[in-house]
Amino acid sequence: MGTIHDRPVRKVFTTRAGGVSRYPYDSFNLGDHVDDAPEAVRANRARLARVLGLPETNIVWMEQLHTNTVTVVSEPQAQPVEATDALVTTTKGLALAVLTADCVPVLLSDTEAGVVAAVHAGRIGARNGIVEKTVQAMLGLGAKPYQIHALLGPAASGARYEVPEAMAEDVEKHLPGARVTTKQGTSGLDIRKGIIRQLLALGVMAIDADPRCTIEDEAMFSYRRDGKTGRQAGLVWLQ
Repeated sequence: MGTIHDRPVRKVFTTRAGGVSRYPYDSFNLGDHVDDAPEAVRANRARLARVLGLPETNIVWMEQLHTNTVTVVSEPQAQPVEATDALVTTTKGLALAVLTADCVPVLLSDTEAGVVAAVHAGRIGARNGIVEKTVQAMLGLGAKPYQIHALLGPAASGARYEVPEAMAEDVEKHLPGARVTTKQGTSGLDIRKGIIRQLLALGVMAIDADPRCTIEDEAMFSYRRDGKTGRQAGLVWLQ
């Protein structure tokens, strides 16, 4: 029997549970940009690293701004990588982190080529091609579409993500398959659905999606549900 450490890659999603942050960030908030007490965020991030068996310095964070900028990193970063919404690396033991509270966290890996990526794919970034640009960056480092595995994390579901009709139309134009009708019968977006279709078109066939809706599932942080709230994380790294 192999152990967990025999796996060439690890992909992890956190939830709200298990931290020290107080209301409305209770309790495992990992976002340092949401006005939570800095010492609470530091304690939560230290605990995350401890549980994952990684040095804290080996977790790379992003200054997520809903851009379609992809950054390749090869070593630990003292600060979050500025103005980027996707990270790519070939460095073993370097964990790439994406923070979300409704946007889609996308974790990508090609273990044959030894390339992984973490993507913050919100409505704007997904519309503007952040996932496709990340896959292209991986291919530039030797990855092959048919070898890439994609894991999409908890996010706002199409059933609950209401948007104006014009916005739904605009996103659909750039991210086909994303436009849906919500439970209320109004215009909505299922960004995960659009991303899955986009990945398939790029030749990425090995796709798993966590079906949890952040708006409905109170175990997850949700900006649309709560407004002032924390952030959960998705992490990927080569072992």
